[in-house]
Amino acid sequence: MRDNILYFVIPCYNEEAVLVDTAKVVYEKTVKLIEQKKISEKSRIVFVNDGSKDATWEIIKKLHEGKEIFAGINLSRNRGHQNALLAGLLTVKDDADMVVSMDADLQDDINAVDEMIEKYHDGCDIVYGVRSKRETDTFFKRFTAESFYKVMNMLGANTIYNHADFRLMSKRALNELAGYSEVNLFLRGIIPMIGFKTDVVYYERGERLAGESKYPLKKMLSFSIEGITSLSVKPLSMITYLGIGVFLISIIMLLYSVIQFFRGVTVAGWASIIVSIWAIGGLILLAIGITGAYIGKIYLETKGRPRFIIDEYLNNNK
Repeated sequence: MRDNILYFVIPCYNEEAVLVDTAKVVYEKTVKLIEQKKISEKSRIVFVNDGSKDATWEIIKKLHEGKEIFAGINLSRNRGHQNALLAGLLTVKDDADMVVSMDADLQDDINAVDEMIEKYHDGCDIVYGVRSKRETDTFFKRFTAESFYKVMNMLGANTIYNHADFRLMSKRALNELAGYSEVNLFLRGIIPMIGFKTDVVYYERGERLAGESKYPLKKMLSFSIEGITSLSVKPLSMITYLGIGVFLISIIMLLYSVIQFFRGVTVAGWASIIVSIWAIGGLILLAIGITGAYIGKIYLETKGRPRFIIDEYLNNNK
């Protein structure tokens, strides 16, 4: 039997509307698991405050003062969901035998944790929570989300289809995760690189309890670009192939123009010229943009700035 101290790590950003309800649900599940002897009494629920502008941190402190099972990590400023999640995982890795990460909106099914723990005791170091269906999403959200996973895998980024950040990781897996030092984080792609024995647990994702989604379309697009450029260099290869393709087309058009000249046929109008200029100009700008994104990442990585700074860690186990 493997050791069974479980820590929940829950990143929070402006979650005052839902945090009390989330704490209650996760607390009840944790107590039940302790009573069933599935996890240790030393298990904890850790909320990571990612520089919230509302009363999120005050609520976390009150929860901690009320029950020792609640712990809190306060980051010095907002660092984004992935960095906040990483901060929580790396902070608790020495205290926990297994860690379950989930979002504060409770859309992830808390009851799936039971099966995750079972798979952990069966020898799995990473257990992914995977959505079985997306019926609660709008058509647009479902289409874009599923397209995201397909494009990521097509570009060489090994992600788990329909998996976000709801997962269980063992201490051994977390120790290996600590060895990945890149500043540009995309945990959904980095964690599958760790290897070890893995499995999945399927669940149905529910509606958000309260508050607003922290991932509007603009942020989702930014997150997608971050993931692709962090995990794959195929877009750079695609620029090369695109350039070759445009060059071949230009040769074909040159031959066509010469043939038409000797046939005495002249091209009337400027439409074809204008279209060609805009097409090539657009391709050049696209190529520069993609290349610039990678150069920007190199720039950030070489600086070696800290990915997060912890202002305060509340945990009675410490």
